[in-house]
Amino acid sequence: MLYLNLFFEFLKTGLFSIGGGLATIPFLMEMGEKFGWFSAEELSNMIAVSESTPGPLGINMATYVGYTTGSAEFGVVGGILGTLVATTAIIIPSITVILIIAGFLQKFKENKLVKDTFYVLRPAVIGMLGVSLAAMITPLVYISGAETFLAGINYKAIILFALLLIGILKFKKLHPIVFIGIGAAVGIIFKF
Repeated sequence: MLYLNLFFEFLKTGLFSIGGGLATIPFLMEMGEKFGWFSAEELSNMIAVSESTPGPLGINMATYVGYTTGSAEFGVVGGILGTLVATTAIIIPSITVILIIAGFLQKFKENKLVKDTFYVLRPAVIGMLGVSLAAMITPLVYISGAETFLAGINYKAIILFALLLIGILKFKKLHPIVFIGIGAAVGIIFKF
């Protein structure tokens, strides 16, 4: 029953989480509440690990949840089979849609309407990414409920961001894992 639940929950997540990995988070929150597979704190840890590892967030989360999910009461854990079931389920809708679109797109890729549509979509996608970025950054740099605006600013987070940005721009040839490691170390040391 565990594997069927994993399959259907992640198939639903893959089908309806339009917009990428961050769109899977509400579905994961619902899974945690509905099945008790993980707590809100465990979910936040999973997100942090999934963001720090290579690959899409949604697939990383499915892999992690599939492996660790289970019933402690019965000693059942998803393990490797749970990983395969959850990961396969979350990618089935995307692969299906991509194959369908690829078939049509090959026919119409030189069509003026298709070219114009993609031209118009580019700024819209950039705008959506900007809004998502602002929504993610705001709680990190501003602590709500502060008495004044200046009191709510998280100066340590802003300084860390500025230093990492300068580091990325100055040391472009360094591997991204170096910056992830530095960010993690500073976060642990200063307990952001």
